Amino acid sequence: MSKLADRITHLSESQTIAMAKLSRELQEQGYDIISLSLGEPDFITPEDIRESAKKAIDDGFTKYTPIAGFADLRQAISEKFRNENGLEYAPDQIVVSTGAKQSIANVVLSLVNPGEEVIVPAPYWVSYTQMIKLAEGIPVFIPTTVENDYKITPEQLKRSITSKSKLMIFSSPCNPSGTVYTKDELHALAKVMAEKEDLFILSDEIYEHINFMGNHESIAQFDFIKDRVAVVNGVSKGYAMTGWRIGYIGAPKWIAAACDKMQGQFTSGTSSISQKAATAALKSGTGFYDQMRATYKRRRDLVVKMLSDIPGMKVNVPMGAFYVFPDVSSFFGKSDGKTTVKNATELCMYLLTDACVSMVTGEAFGDPNCVRLSYATSDELLVEALSRMKISLAKLHEVGN
Repeated sequence: MSKLADRITHLSESQTIAMAKLSRELQEQGYDIISLSLGEPDFITPEDIRESAKKAIDDGFTKYTPIAGFADLRQAISEKFRNENGLEYAPDQIVVSTGAKQSIANVVLSLVNPGEEVIVPAPYWVSYTQMIKLAEGIPVFIPTTVENDYKITPEQLKRSITSKSKLMIFSSPCNPSGTVYTKDELHALAKVMAEKEDLFILSDEIYEHINFMGNHESIAQFDFIKDRVAVVNGVSKGYAMTGWRIGYIGAPKWIAAACDKMQGQFTSGTSSISQKAATAALKSGTGFYDQMRATYKRRRDLVVKMLSDIPGMKVNVPMGAFYVFPDVSSFFGKSDGKTTVKNATELCMYLLTDACVSMVTGEAFGDPNCVRLSYATSDELLVEALSRMKISLAKLHEVGN
């Protein structure tokens, strides 16, 4: 009989982290693994931000911090929302957390009761469903396909809403698909959401600055729905600050207060030094992420072209983030004579062992027909990885042929 609580035994390990761990283990054994599994910028945090952290240490910012974050950081976030997004969030409507992941967990645990439904467009980020499970909520998935750029329609959303619906979670730009919703598309979804009283939205906008369509659009911009939206963001992707662990929310004051209360019993305030670095990042202007975005766009075009040249690979052109999410179902049921690939998970393992390229199965993101590739690595490694994949996939043939 297990001595562990049901909540941990029912919780799944993050498959993105699991694949990255397996890749590292194979690398340590001497295999030449190219990892396209983790979503982490390959850039280094800009020097001026690093210097601000060193100064914070020298200036003695080494004590406990306020649960919701330093006042100057929350003011900087408030100004960012106003200047970049046209959103008005006062500092007391902002809570800074140890990464956007904690920000999302705070909102879910603060809003969702056992048995309440949470609407999740698929594909979705791996941790959404696990957080819903921890809250004892019920995930309700809305499927999409590569043909429609992995976007849900207002009609699909309307059909998914029931009397038990409490929250919808989605990301734009999206991890894993790179999908970006336009202002008109968000407006149409918001109108459907507004029809049900007490139905809330968690808008994950952590990839805001990696957007190839132009200005980022937030669903919180619409006055008729804003008081039901919690916006999640952070500095990890836009400023290459993943290890600093700073995320934040802008939300109605009562939701922010609930998240402050929740966080106060788990981690309290996040790192003082990281907060000072984040404040510097938000005041640093757009130069860094403008340059980074241009690099990612070039890489996206490279990856989409090379994937499109692989027979059987079905791929769209993602408009944000740094992922491609191709449909690989045409390879299911095929064999190289030794291994028969039955699904996306087995295809990932085949490519890991045969091509020494790691990626993440779409099953982890709610779409078993796909795999996720991150192009947050050098052009040279991307070319090598995709060349290896093409050779390995060409070995797969229909069983019996």
